[in-house]
Amino acid sequence: MVKLKIDDVEVEVEAGTSILDAARSANVDIPTLCKHPDVDPSAGCGMCIVKVGGRIMRSCCTPVSEGMEVITNDVELRETRKTVLELILSNHPNHCLQCARNGQCELQDMAMQIGIDRDEIEKIVDEEELDVSTQAVVLDPAKCIVCGRCVDICQNIQNVWALSYLNRGLATKITGANDAKLADTPCIKCGQCAAHCPTGAIVEYDETQKVWDMIKDKETITVVQIAPAVRVALGEEFGYDFGANLTEKIYAALRRLGFNKVFDTNFGADLTIIEEASEFVKRFTANDNLPMFTSCCPAWVDYIEKYYPENLSNLSSCKSPHQMVGALAKTYYAQKIGVDASKIKVVSIMPCTAKKWEVRRHESMSSSGYQDVDVVLTTRELAKMIRQAGINFKSLKEEPADSPLGEYSGAATIFGVTGGVMTAALRTAYFYITGEELGNLNFEAIEGLEGVKVAEVDINGTKIRIAVVNGVGNVEDIMAEIKTAHDAGEDLPYHFIEVMACPGGCIAGGGQPKVMMHNLPKPWGITDEIRKKRSLGLNCEDEKAKNRLSHHNEEVKQVYTEFLGQPGEGKSHELLHTKYRQRNLYK
Repeated sequence: MVKLKIDDVEVEVEAGTSILDAARSANVDIPTLCKHPDVDPSAGCGMCIVKVGGRIMRSCCTPVSEGMEVITNDVELRETRKTVLELILSNHPNHCLQCARNGQCELQDMAMQIGIDRDEIEKIVDEEELDVSTQAVVLDPAKCIVCGRCVDICQNIQNVWALSYLNRGLATKITGANDAKLADTPCIKCGQCAAHCPTGAIVEYDETQKVWDMIKDKETITVVQIAPAVRVALGEEFGYDFGANLTEKIYAALRRLGFNKVFDTNFGADLTIIEEASEFVKRFTANDNLPMFTSCCPAWVDYIEKYYPENLSNLSSCKSPHQMVGALAKTYYAQKIGVDASKIKVVSIMPCTAKKWEVRRHESMSSSGYQDVDVVLTTRELAKMIRQAGINFKSLKEEPADSPLGEYSGAATIFGVTGGVMTAALRTAYFYITGEELGNLNFEAIEGLEGVKVAEVDINGTKIRIAVVNGVGNVEDIMAEIKTAHDAGEDLPYHFIEVMACPGGCIAGGGQPKVMMHNLPKPWGITDEIRKKRSLGLNCEDEKAKNRLSHHNEEVKQVYTEFLGQPGEGKSHELLHTKYRQRNLYK
């Protein structure tokens, strides 16, 4: 441990800790625009300067030392920071009122904190064309401050390499790889760049007006559903603590917005487990196309189609949960209410930007002849609509979901957390294999935020080797391990693998709220502390649920009896399963 003083306050931290992190541990807020807990320090913005022994240095990349005395705030430091920020702002447009990040922007917040209320330096702003090519995330180069967070996340955390630096010096900018449009790069639309951008340079592709138009159309029946992770994040936009589970308030808000039917993606998650567990049991029994990978994360599906097309047969053929709900809304539900599927529009509220791309894939069409889901909105977009409608979210009384696509189990809820899909699937697979219920419904070995978690599960004497990956950049070692075993003719290291593209899973998806931790230093947006709180919100609902098993969902059983037949066969396979194809790495 190292002892030092920060503004005359004694602090003790581990050796190797940066001055910035040491200060944060003592609740001293040193301003920064480029440093985020998820990325390595770049010392790019120059805002985190401090004094040590009379010398000015950048605190994000300077390690502490024994006896060090740090000054974080004096006249010279304040004036220097102000000048640095004025230079940054001189290349930034004054479009705050029209920006998606207005009110939740680290640059805007910093300008207020430092005390900048007018332009002191002549502006030189290059107004460049927006990159909307993915129709999932939008890149606005004019708003970029070249902090490098998005590049670090994309290259070093996600291992996608869709973003890169272009040019040098004052001409430096961040763009799609090789200066291409994002749709022509390896981009998997995960939105982690948007989740970590401190400004409005990268945001989600806004489709709120499209949904308002659907709601306005009296000839259209609007069906809406919410993903598991939305319920423990939306409240942050309205002053609730991180991880507050507000499912039934959200149902009420959706009805106030004007949606005709409020269903739940958790119903689709239970449906997915029935299909996926059945599929895994068949594959495992026949030793066919193993290991099986989960397929509910569209960014992961895009990644494997581009980087590991030789493993496409290992992907589960199950559609993602919200696609299953959409398919049933336009077939089963349409038949029940006697309406043509063309009259039904399905809107999914997702924590994810890649879901916007998923519903536009050619494979998203169901046997109804229509696109399963018509529009995907992120959690942030839903918050925007609630504000636009003037709804006092906190005052809403709780309301239930609608039937017949609204009931769900605790197993469905944990779909939003890394390890949750695997846990839910194993609970049901155990029942399908043994005819008995699993005793302990939790699998502690695959809980937590570690990038790769492995375990061996004993199902009535049969050993099943599993792996859980969160953060698509962590999948490379797993894939190499599988290939090595295959090439050597050895037993597979794993039988069943869950992959979620975003670190922490859907609770930290690219479309989740970007608000500041209460009473803690910045940054805005996702951190491991927030990931833990949101995860806890979902896990607690599972623990308290009357039913924690997907195969005991009564509405799901009713749908199979009345409409789908046997899991994985006939109409079930026709409506609830899909296929994949190799994609050009740069398209």
